[in-house]
Amino acid sequence: MKNKTYHIITFGCQMNERDSETLAGMLDTMGYAYTEDKTKADVVLLNTCSVRENADKRFFGVLGQLKHRRLAQPDMTVGVCGCMMQQEHVIAALKEKFPWVDLIFGTHNIHRFPQLLHEVREQHVHLTDIWAEGGAIVEQLPAKRAFSYKAYVNIMYGCNNFCTYCIVPYTRGRERSRQPTEILNEVRRLAESGTKEITLLGQNVNSYGKSRYEAGSYCMDDGVEGMDFAGLIRAIDKVSGIERIRFMTSHPKDISTDLIRAYGDCEHLCRHIHLPVQSGSDRVLQKMNRHYSRDQYLEIIDRLRKICPSIAVTTDIIVGFPGETEEDFRDTLDLVKKVRYDSAFTFLYSPRKGTPAEHFADQISQEVRHDRFNRLIEEIHRIQGEKSLDYQGKVLPVLVEGPSRTRSDVFTGRTDSSKVVDFPGAPEMTGKILPVRITRARTFSLYGEVEGNDSE
Repeated sequence: MKNKTYHIITFGCQMNERDSETLAGMLDTMGYAYTEDKTKADVVLLNTCSVRENADKRFFGVLGQLKHRRLAQPDMTVGVCGCMMQQEHVIAALKEKFPWVDLIFGTHNIHRFPQLLHEVREQHVHLTDIWAEGGAIVEQLPAKRAFSYKAYVNIMYGCNNFCTYCIVPYTRGRERSRQPTEILNEVRRLAESGTKEITLLGQNVNSYGKSRYEAGSYCMDDGVEGMDFAGLIRAIDKVSGIERIRFMTSHPKDISTDLIRAYGDCEHLCRHIHLPVQSGSDRVLQKMNRHYSRDQYLEIIDRLRKICPSIAVTTDIIVGFPGETEEDFRDTLDLVKKVRYDSAFTFLYSPRKGTPAEHFADQISQEVRHDRFNRLIEEIHRIQGEKSLDYQGKVLPVLVEGPSRTRSDVFTGRTDSSKVVDFPGAPEMTGKILPVRITRARTFSLYGEVEGNDSE
């Protein structure tokens, strides 16, 4: 009998991408086969994100596209999961407008997905299973990795920060850290399978280990007693086969002196940090509940660059937060000029239902927000273009990620500073770290030529 098929659509962050790898691994274990065509799959899952309004709209749009196919095929199962499902108003909207959706579950009970799917398909029922809080972390779930040469590794779940604009603490729950031994064993297995680069994931990786300490289980008898985030990186740096270590996301208020030192000590820690600042105004930062000042942030950048002068710094910035004045925005522009980011993710503030900032007075008009956004982008791109010129003529190790989206003979990869590089290539290069001479600098990427045929 032909295998049943599945298709997973992922919205949002790297944490969601990693969750989708777990869901795919479970489906493979259950005997399902992946298909590229969502309209012909027996099981379609939509893994949702609640951070940005655009992701909400895309989710409901895709769900609407599946309606006729689902109603015409009673054997088809449509499931939705992820952060949006942790919000009561979303569940209510789904049940009212999309009553044909078969399965709804959230972020805390992914491990129960096989049981839930079996119940839905065998008993022909609609099922909603949402947990308000996460329990003990379930380890060693199957995973179908998207790439053989790089991998995401969750080190913790949830967030305790409660920034006033952010819904994540309400959808992902409180911080829970994995045991170091479990993380290290996962990294060793990945290295043995050929993975060269790992990215450690958490809503706030800098606070890794604190939840175990608070729960009274921080001290262990396996040689990793009291391991914090910097200690974890130092341990992973010693794992044979791992050539690059990345992490995200990093909160400025919790960055440690030892983590900064690790950039000078660890051979495989990439010369890149993504350190969201969100605003350059102390007044706005306080209103955002970020727990650091602009001067403290700038001091962190200065300390990082003293340890690792070539480090690339990227960030997140929100434009038009409620009550942001022109002076506040100029403080942000000034900070951007001082830090000189290699790149930045910039966002127009959009109120998220269920967050404190949703009810703040002095919401900024769309016209003002867009004007400030355009001015910020112009400055960031100017600096980004200047910094790209620094790479021209250099030979850099590049992890080849595969062909570009537009040309099969042009391949793309990343430097350890996370700069995108395009170059003439061939399929056998994928997954290798190759020396590439940069011949042309562009604002958003570099262009070069491979100088050798080996990855060593």
